[in-house]
Amino acid sequence: MLTTKNISPRQLSLLTSLLISIPIGIGFFWIENIIAGVIAFIVIFFLSFFLIDFVLEWFIYRKIKIIYKFIYQTKANKREETYYKYILPKKSIDEVSEDVEKWAEQRSAEIAKLKSNEVYRKEFLQNLAHEFKTPIFAIQGYVDTLLNGALENPKVNRRFLENAAKNVDRMVALIEDLDEISRLESGEQPLYKQNFVIQELIRDVFESLSIRALEKNVKCSIKKGCEQPIVVFADKEKIRQVVNNLVENATKYGKHNGFIVASIYKTDDLYVLVEFSDDGIGIAEEHIDRIFERFFRTDTGRSRDVGGTGLGLAICKHIIEAHKQIMHVRSKVDVGTTIGFTLQGKRE
Repeated sequence: MLTTKNISPRQLSLLTSLLISIPIGIGFFWIENIIAGVIAFIVIFFLSFFLIDFVLEWFIYRKIKIIYKFIYQTKANKREETYYKYILPKKSIDEVSEDVEKWAEQRSAEIAKLKSNEVYRKEFLQNLAHEFKTPIFAIQGYVDTLLNGALENPKVNRRFLENAAKNVDRMVALIEDLDEISRLESGEQPLYKQNFVIQELIRDVFESLSIRALEKNVKCSIKKGCEQPIVVFADKEKIRQVVNNLVENATKYGKHNGFIVASIYKTDDLYVLVEFSDDGIGIAEEHIDRIFERFFRTDTGRSRDVGGTGLGLAICKHIIEAHKQIMHVRSKVDVGTTIGFTLQGKRE
């Protein structure tokens, strides 16, 4: 059944010609005779059909073709020229309208993404400047004080130099973390995958961070039922870095006399899920989607007090994504946080 949804330009020309020629043919039939009416109908029908068809094909659809070329913004190749010449004219106005609406939606989404990226870029540059300004100004203050006479004072000169050295170390750590993220993003840092037992690596990290955990009396353990060795196929040292960052963060933001529990599960024959849970300060819901951004801090003052470059979670996310896997987070303020990631299972 013919509807306005699928009517073609030629069918529209045909219908319009009929609507014009039928009344004229009937008029000639009543005024003259049936022969005059038929002749008038045939002449008017064909003349109006070719005229209307010409207007639609060569004027209106010529404009539509220009719109399509603007939408795709490329010089047409042979396939596109064929499309413009033979396929496009067969489309109804409604179909063309749908194509334009889809294009407009895509462009709106792209513009929204560009705006979001621009906001992120500005925030990143502001945070980067702030992260570098803090140690630079501190170093400048210590050096100026030493040059203005404190260098000769044995009570303060060594302490000032040690403080300046600490700020230099902080800047070096920032640069190294930024360099690592850049190499991970560009794919310049290769992965050396191997089979290893994930529980053994987690225990090694717990042991290496035991002194920090002991300072807050935080208990680190593997969840009961998850002790059975599970082999994963990944870059062992990169995953060690991820686990180290997650446990270190859980220790920093954890409560005194709190806990950190590692859980390891086989989701299926292909993948393994690794999670770290704590009973720390938690993360507000509005911040959860942003914690993997570079330099993002949920509480600027408190976060800076506990140290770090603000790039640890961003590096973790890049390492896991380099393994073609995903990270996730669940958290509630004053209840705790669970951060996890998936890894490929044992490869034979």
